Amino acid sequence: MSKRIDIIESKIEKIEQIVKKAGNITNALSDETIYKPAILMHLVAIAEQFQKIQNDLDLETLSKFDKEDIRGAIAVRNFIAHDYEGINIPLIENIIREYLPKLKKTIQSIKS
Repeated sequence: MSKRIDIIESKIEKIEQIVKKAGNITNALSDETIYKPAILMHLVAIAEQFQKIQNDLDLETLSKFDKEDIRGAIAVRNFIAHDYEGINIPLIENIIREYLPKLKKTIQSIKS
């Protein structure tokens, strides 16, 4: 299995640790100094790993994930990178609450 999958899983776990330290997702995303920037960078890194998997034409790994989820991750990365001040925080909160657990579960099922 791709080392990139391990990196994605690690980034998800780092986001989970940040949220836990902050007390909850809302608190983490309200902190402009440390927590929010860290979360956003980890989301960017997740998308970049998916982009690298696509660039490597690793079709076996790509087939394990929902294509819409990969497109969504890359779209969020682009939004963060190109309009940082205009980031839709409720969308990011939803990604952390709904998308990342689903993605982590997919990764864990791939690895087992």
